[in-house]
Amino acid sequence: MSETLTDVVTYEVVDGVAWLTIDRPAARNALSRDVREGLWEGTHRFVADDSAAVLVLTGAGDKAFCAGGDLKEMAETSLEIPPPDFLPQFGRNVEVPKPTIAAVNGVAYAGGFLLAQQCDLVVAAEHARFAVTEVKVGRGSPWAAPLSWLVPPRVALEILLTGDPLDAARAREVGLVNQVVPGAELRGRTQELARRIAANAPLSVRAAKRTAYLSAECTRAEAYERAEEIWAPVYRSADAQEGPAAFRDKRTPVWKGR
Repeated sequence: MSETLTDVVTYEVVDGVAWLTIDRPAARNALSRDVREGLWEGTHRFVADDSAAVLVLTGAGDKAFCAGGDLKEMAETSLEIPPPDFLPQFGRNVEVPKPTIAAVNGVAYAGGFLLAQQCDLVVAAEHARFAVTEVKVGRGSPWAAPLSWLVPPRVALEILLTGDPLDAARAREVGLVNQVVPGAELRGRTQELARRIAANAPLSVRAAKRTAYLSAECTRAEAYERAEEIWAPVYRSADAQEGPAAFRDKRTPVWKGR
C-alpha cells in the first residue's frame, strides 16, 4: 500500500521492502521544503516499521533521482549554512540501523548525490549521472567528507574540484555504484537485491552493516574490538541457533530477530 507523506514524497512497502520516492519530476525531484519534510517522515517511518527490512530511496520519472537543492527556494530564503536537520543524512544526523539502497533513476546532483552517497548500496540506471556541482554555483558540500572513503582520493578530488558529472558506468568503475542496469529494469532489479537482503537473518544484517563502517571510524585494532562487541549478542541469539538447525533439517530458516 502506497502512502503519501507530503504532496511530493510517497512511502510504500512491497514484500518487506520500503520504497521512499521523491515525486516531483517536473522539478527534477529537487529538494524543496516539502520534499525534505517528506524524506524525514519517511526515514522515521522506516526505522520504526517492523514490516520493512530494507529501504529503497528513489525518484519519480526517468530524468532525475534528485537534482539537489531547490535553488529558487534558496534564493528566496537567502539560505546560507543549511541547518543540521536540513534533510536526513543516514548515519550522520539520523541513525538507520537497517540497510538502505539508492535506486538512481536519472541525475543525482548536489543534494541528490548526497542522498545516494549516504545509502549503503547504489543501483543505477544506465542513463544515471552523478555530480557534486556545488563549486559551479558557489555553494558548499561538507557532507562529502566521507567520499574519499567510498572512492579513491584522487577520484573524490576530481568530483569535488570540477563539479563535472560521472556517468553510471564510470561511477561503477570507481566503486560509487554497485550495479548498473537498464532503466526499465531499475525497480525490479533493485527490489530483487533488497529482497535477498531482507531474507537474511535481521540481527546479522544489522551487525554486518555496522561492521562495514568501522574501518571509516577506527584503527584496525579498535575495529576488531568493536566488531566483537557488535556480534556478541548475535551469536547468543535464538536466530544463531535457528540457522544451523534449519540447515540440518533441510528447511528454510524462520527468523525471529532475537
